[in-house]
Amino acid sequence: QVKPQFESRENRTCDIFKAIIYKTQVVAGLNYFIKVQVSDADYVHLRVFQSLPYENRGPSLVSFQTGKTRDDPLTYF
Repeated sequence: QVKPQFESRENRTCDIFKAIIYKTQVVAGLNYFIKVQVSDADYVHLRVFQSLPYENRGPSLVSFQTGKTRDDPLTYF
């Protein structure tokens, strides 16, 4: 659901957009930190916020880090 948000902010189209691993952080909702494969050798780290269910909103892309590799550790940012 956040692929269009990422592509719009990066002004690019990703043929591959595959989540590899993720971590969560409980806030007033949930923060997801997700490592996503965007090409054969390129990865990005996404921070996605999912609000509480009663707010009835979809996930939103808060921030991202580009230039990552498969071996880069997924950390909170």
